[in-house]
Amino acid sequence: MAPAAALLLAPLLLGSLWGLSAAGSLLSRFGEHVREAQAELGEQSSAREGWLWQPLDPFNSSDRRSFLQRYWVNAGHWRAPDGPVFLHIGGEGSLGPSSVLKGHPGTLAPHWGALVISLEHRFYGHSVPPGGLGLEQLRFLSSRHALADVASARVHLSRIYNISASSPWVSFGGSYAGSLAAWARLKFPHLIWAAVASSAPVQAQLDFSSYNRGVSRSLADPTVGGSLKCRRAVALAFSELDRGLSEGTEARAALQSAVRACGALEAPEDQAELLEQLEGLVGAAVQYDQQAGAPLDVRGLCHLVLANRSGGPLSGLRDAVQRVLQALGLPCLPSSRAAAVAALRDTRPRATGPGDRQWFYQTCTEFGYYITCQDPSCPFSRRSVLSAQLQLCAQVFGLSPASVAEAVARTNTLLEGQGRGDIDPWHVLGVLRAPRPRDMVGRSSDPLRLRLGRQKEWGAGQWLDSISVPSL
Repeated sequence: MAPAAALLLAPLLLGSLWGLSAAGSLLSRFGEHVREAQAELGEQSSAREGWLWQPLDPFNSSDRRSFLQRYWVNAGHWRAPDGPVFLHIGGEGSLGPSSVLKGHPGTLAPHWGALVISLEHRFYGHSVPPGGLGLEQLRFLSSRHALADVASARVHLSRIYNISASSPWVSFGGSYAGSLAAWARLKFPHLIWAAVASSAPVQAQLDFSSYNRGVSRSLADPTVGGSLKCRRAVALAFSELDRGLSEGTEARAALQSAVRACGALEAPEDQAELLEQLEGLVGAAVQYDQQAGAPLDVRGLCHLVLANRSGGPLSGLRDAVQRVLQALGLPCLPSSRAAAVAALRDTRPRATGPGDRQWFYQTCTEFGYYITCQDPSCPFSRRSVLSAQLQLCAQVFGLSPASVAEAVARTNTLLEGQGRGDIDPWHVLGVLRAPRPRDMVGRSSDPLRLRLGRQKEWGAGQWLDSISVPSL
């Protein structure tokens, strides 16, 4: 594989790519907690904030409207003017100063003498165009618009910082932003010399039932603290939940108390909401396994559901809920579908954290990624069906199921990519098979296969010292 085209997979999920049926889902909150905890680590003084004017519609030269897009710069290790540039592409949330100080770009920058720049995604964080998040505005939100922003920023930032034409630009990203990093290299090879894409789901998929196959495998994997007994216990806990929700008012009231649901569980849609939140908790334990700031990992979850207590696995799941709610500062587990839909309809921008409305719009108009539980290996409730997910696109944005399916097919036509992976639940939509995945930042506890993979990546970077990059 040529170094310039290398797409290196390691699943640090920087965003909550769960096919959101609800704003503020437990998986989304879990991921934001992890990011906030990691952002607090380290010195922030080397990061500088900047702004770029970008065209609102880069595909229509007659539209003169523009907006300010935020970026961050860390020049503390840069060998100006011809050292490499590491471009950290933002995804479905705001970016802070840690985006140029931590993670893979920040870790590699001292050795390579790199300038590190992060670019916040349009319509997220502080980079929201005037007019808010109404439907008329959101038509300018897509991965293709984001890629145009990357190309424009690459040109303008080269001039602003007097970056040499011989400096190689390397795009970095995780999760959806990892897809953008890979696509930026593929679409703009004259601008982006290489890409490091972590857990990049470059293939859009309407029914993403394979996510839960990944969760199921991880729950049974002893290398991360799982076991076949653990997977069976989780499946049993959800089976008990399903049965209790169907048994009557008294049983539902007992479940509401046991799992600390915020509201009554009489309506089928609220029962489904609760189940999705609990599935998100288990998915988050897998997705953010052993990352700094994660309140629960696979080993901890398995310990709880397998503990010898009279309540069985459901009692262990209840303890897991209590632990996570306490860590996230939540009084109870959201369980109102009406409240979730209302939150997704809220057009007010949110300056920090994930953009739930914006990302859900992108799933409805580009990617799908709706996680269902119809596969026999799925350990969760069989109530998670595609039709319910698609109904939300109609409720929130007025988009028919057929239009969502067509949008997903169009994305795969315009933005190529399909591949393989490993344990991380998003790997099945990734680029290529990786060594044992974890995240893009090394830890002493990482498995040998992951450390060897990073050594290969480090060696692949030797070309940075000698390559000649074509001028713009």
